[in-house]
Amino acid sequence: MREVVLERVTKETAIKLALHLDQRGENDIQTGIGFFDHMLNLFAFRAGITLNLSCRGDLVVDGHHTVEDVGLALGQAIAQALGDKSGIRRYGQAELPMDESLASCALDLSGRPYLVFNASFPIERVGVTENDPRAPAFETELVEEFFRAVSSASGMTLHINLRYGKNTHHMIEAIFKAFGCAFGQAIELVGQGVSSTKGIL
Repeated sequence: MREVVLERVTKETAIKLALHLDQRGENDIQTGIGFFDHMLNLFAFRAGITLNLSCRGDLVVDGHHTVEDVGLALGQAIAQALGDKSGIRRYGQAELPMDESLASCALDLSGRPYLVFNASFPIERVGVTENDPRAPAFETELVEEFFRAVSSASGMTLHINLRYGKNTHHMIEAIFKAFGCAFGQAIELVGQGVSSTKGIL
């Protein structure tokens, strides 16, 4: 069973995470940032996995530590759940529309972390604003920080390209959905050995 439960605690965040790569279940995601919760849920659904995650972060500062540390924890969980990566497809690629926006994601579970991120957004924040301090707005520059953290901690080569778009919510949603679809392909069990001429990933 490719599943992992882990905790990651620093002076800035306290994260509990349960990841199950082989079953689609009810995701329970609570980071304190509503828009980020929504994106993570979309990722897990499109990947066909189960993700339960809670984060208590220093949102009184901003969302940076929460988003980055969740990315690191998710990356660590992915690496642990995949083990020696025997039998996986390894590569995944998807291009998805979200209304007027189009995003592509290509990834390789290579063991070599590398992020290429080509996306810019019309506005700096999306989601609930200061009108509800329990669910602060999501800073759009944190999209790249999240994927850099996931790539680094999981050992994933990750290329994300936002082809075009106008609505920031749609643009970010297309990226997370494309990532989920590509990740779901890459973790699929299709053989017996490791998908590398080196014999190891």
